[in-house]
Amino acid sequence: MRIADMHWQQVEAYLKHDDRCIIPLGCVEQHAYLSLATDAILAEKLSVDSAESLGIPVFPVLSYGITPYFRAYPGFITFSVATYTAIITEILESVYEQGFRRIFLLNGHGGNAPASTIGSEFASTREDVRVQYHAWWSAPKVWAAVTALDPIASHASWMENFPWTRLSGVAQPSERKPLVDLGTKQGAQATRALLGDGNFGGYYQRSDEELLHIWDVAIAEVQELLTRW
Repeated sequence: MRIADMHWQQVEAYLKHDDRCIIPLGCVEQHAYLSLATDAILAEKLSVDSAESLGIPVFPVLSYGITPYFRAYPGFITFSVATYTAIITEILESVYEQGFRRIFLLNGHGGNAPASTIGSEFASTREDVRVQYHAWWSAPKVWAAVTALDPIASHASWMENFPWTRLSGVAQPSERKPLVDLGTKQGAQATRALLGDGNFGGYYQRSDEELLHIWDVAIAEVQELLTRW
């Protein structure tokens, strides 16, 4: 259930019998021919789809993250690591103050990885709280399902091309893009020159049947972690 669909008395009542919540973490950045908000869309939808049957509240997605390497692509917004650290810390402090003690950070963007360390540090100073960081696309069961379909899958490729991240009237290229070597850190303009449209490599689209299977695996993996608590 979405916090956006609740009033404060309902949250207070929920906290009398459960202390779990989900905070989706996203980003706004280039995704080739997909929505610029792909990471935020996926993180929030997966959170809601996973929490629905468990009755766990889902906070609105933190739509912005850390993405300085895509500065040369219009439409991005990035935080510095210091700003992001402060924001995540204050979010954790806020929900902790209310009584949430099992806090699930469902991340949809690789650049947000510092949230894992932030969560660990937050929990290490409080004996009564647990923070779970979950990067859904690289989690063991999801990644196994992805590579079983096609081992060449990456940022802005078919593995992020769901019906809800697709843009109406925008055609996807049919070829399979070779993987781009991003091992060397470089400036934003050089990164754009290297990536071109922004896909890191792989086909741009596969069948919806295959993508919905991966989505089901992702939901089951999140629910397993939530119920294990």
